[in-house]
Amino acid sequence: MSEIGVAEQVTPGPEVDREPIVNDFSMVVATVNGTGSQTSNLALIRAIFRMGIPVSGKNLFPSNIQGLPTWFTIRASSEGYTARRETIEILVAMNAATFHEDLAGLAPGGVCFYPDDFKHELSRDDVIYYPMPVKDLVRQISPPKQLREYIANMAYVGVVAQMLGIDLAEVRSALESHFRGRQKPVELNMSMIEAAAAWARENLTKRDPFILQRDDQTEGMVLVDGNTAGALGAIYGGVGFAGWYPITPASSMLDALHDYLPRLRKDPGTGRATYAIVQAEDELSAIGMAVGAAWAGVRSMTSTSGPGLSLMAEFAGLAFFAEVPVVVWDVQRMGPSTGLPTRTAQGDILFTRFLGHGDTKQVILLPGSVGECFEFGWRAFDIAERLQTPVFVLSDLDLGMNLWMSEAFVYPDEPMDRGKVLSEEDLERIGEFARYRDVDGDGIPYRTIPGNKHPLAPWFARGTGHNEEAIYSERPEDWTANLERIWRKLETARKYMPQPIVHPSDADTSLGIIAYGSTDPAVLEACDRLQANGIGVDYLRLRAVPFSEEVKHFVQEHERVYVVEMNLDGQMRQLLQLEYPDEALKFRSITQNDGLPLTARFIKESLMTAEEE
Repeated sequence: MSEIGVAEQVTPGPEVDREPIVNDFSMVVATVNGTGSQTSNLALIRAIFRMGIPVSGKNLFPSNIQGLPTWFTIRASSEGYTARRETIEILVAMNAATFHEDLAGLAPGGVCFYPDDFKHELSRDDVIYYPMPVKDLVRQISPPKQLREYIANMAYVGVVAQMLGIDLAEVRSALESHFRGRQKPVELNMSMIEAAAAWARENLTKRDPFILQRDDQTEGMVLVDGNTAGALGAIYGGVGFAGWYPITPASSMLDALHDYLPRLRKDPGTGRATYAIVQAEDELSAIGMAVGAAWAGVRSMTSTSGPGLSLMAEFAGLAFFAEVPVVVWDVQRMGPSTGLPTRTAQGDILFTRFLGHGDTKQVILLPGSVGECFEFGWRAFDIAERLQTPVFVLSDLDLGMNLWMSEAFVYPDEPMDRGKVLSEEDLERIGEFARYRDVDGDGIPYRTIPGNKHPLAPWFARGTGHNEEAIYSERPEDWTANLERIWRKLETARKYMPQPIVHPSDADTSLGIIAYGSTDPAVLEACDRLQANGIGVDYLRLRAVPFSEEVKHFVQEHERVYVVEMNLDGQMRQLLQLEYPDEALKFRSITQNDGLPLTARFIKESLMTAEEE
C-alpha cells in the first residue's frame, strides 16, 4: 500500500448494487477562481472526448480576477446530448467555502470526491464519498513553490481518472495539446496525475456505478469554443481588419485572431502580415475604425458584448445609412448595465435589430453551434458586402466561451461574394455611375472602392440626407426615395439569409417550438423527452433576421408556437409578432433569464405546464 493515506479512510455512503451507468452523468468541479483549475478541467474533458465519448463542458466563473467560487460542469452522454443538465451525479469538491452548498446539490446516490483535510461534516448518508490526500501528494511531488496551488488540482484529475476509467494516455495527450508540446509542464503535471491515480488504485474501493468506456462517437470531430470557431471562420472569409476593445465574453475571439492570423495570413514573398488588428481605446473607436476600413474595401469586423454594443449604436447607424459592409460579433451576456459579465443570455435581440436611431433595421445572424460560428464567420462578410450593410452575428457566452463538440469545419465551398463592386473597366463600359441608384430593382446599389482611378468612381460617403448620386440633399422626395430603396434592400436580404432548420415531429401535431442560438441542444433534447411523454412538437430553429418565408409557413401551420429564449420579455417572440401580426396570438413564451444555459427539463416542464392551463 502507498505510504500516503495509509490511515483508515472514512468513506460513508450507501452500498451500491446497481447496474453500471456507462458514459452518462454530469460532473461538477467546484474550485476557487484563479487557482489554475481550468487546465485540470480541460485535461479531463478533452481526455473523455478523445475516448470517443460525447461530452460537453460549461464553465461558471465569477467576473473578478480570483478568490470567488467557480464551477466547471462536464456532461458525458451516450445519447450525444450536450445541453446543461440540472442533475449532478458526481462532485469534485475542491472549495471548502462552498462544500455544503455543493454537496446539497448532489443527486441521491451521487459521488463526492473531496480533499481529506476538509474538516466539514459529511452530512449526507445517501452519497458515496472518496477522500483525496491532496496535500500529501503535493509534498510527494514537490513542485516549485509558485506552482503548488496549480499542481494540487491535478490530484483530482488522477483520482477521478482512476475511479471513472479515464485513460491516462488520453489525459497526457490532452495536456500535450494544452501546453503545445512543451514537455516540462506536461511531465510535471503528469507526475501528480499518475501519483494520484496510483494512490486511488491502492487505497480506494470503487463503490459507485459510474464508469466511462471507450466509444467511437467523436471520431472525426473537434472540441472547440464558439469564439475560436468564429475567428477561424473570419480568417477563412478573408478578414483584413479587426478593431476591438476587450470585454467579457468576446475578448477571446480577438485572442484567437491574434493566435491564428500570424500563422495563416502572411505574404508568401515578403513574410509581412496581410491584415491589421488594432486594440482601440474604447468600443466607439473600435467600430469606427472597422467602418472606415470597410469603406476602404477591406473585409472588416469587430467583436463586443452588450455594454460595448451600446456604445457602437451611432456608428452602426452610420454604416446602415451610408451602406458600408461591416461585421459585428455580439457575444451576449447578462444585462442590463454591467449586469453579470460572466453569465449567458439572449437579451440583445431587440436592441440589435433596431440599433441606430430613426428607421434602422439591422441584419442579424444567429449561429446555433460552433460549426455555424465558423460558417457565419466567413458568410457574414459575403452577406454584408452583397447587401452593403452591417451584419451582426449574435452569439452568447455559453456558445462563445464553452467547449462544444462539432463536425470538422468545412472550408468555404463558395468564392467570396464582394457584391456589386464596379471596376475601372466596368465604369468605362457603362459610362455613368450613381452610388445610390437602384439599377436592378432589388434595392442594392452599385459601389466603387477607393483606389479605382476612373473619373466616375469617386463618391462622398455621408450619414446625412443624400440623393442617389450621394450629393447632400434635404429634399423630401430624395429622402423618401432613398429610404424606400433601403427598405427594398431589406426585403431582398431575406433570400441571402441562412435558412431556418426544421425538425419535424414523428407525430401529426399542432404544437411548434421556435428557438435560436445556444438553446438548440436543450430544445432538441426536450423534444425527445416530450415525444417520450406522448407529446409531439415540431421545432424550427431560426438562423437569421429578417425571417424567411419558411418561418411564416411554419407559424401558419401550427395552432400554438412556443418561442424559447434566454431573456425576460420574450424578445424574439415580440419580433415574430411584429413580423406576423395576423398570427400574433399563436405565440407563447418559454423564457428563463437566470444567467445559466437552458436545460431540456425546464423546456419540457414549461411546455407541459402551459398545455395543461
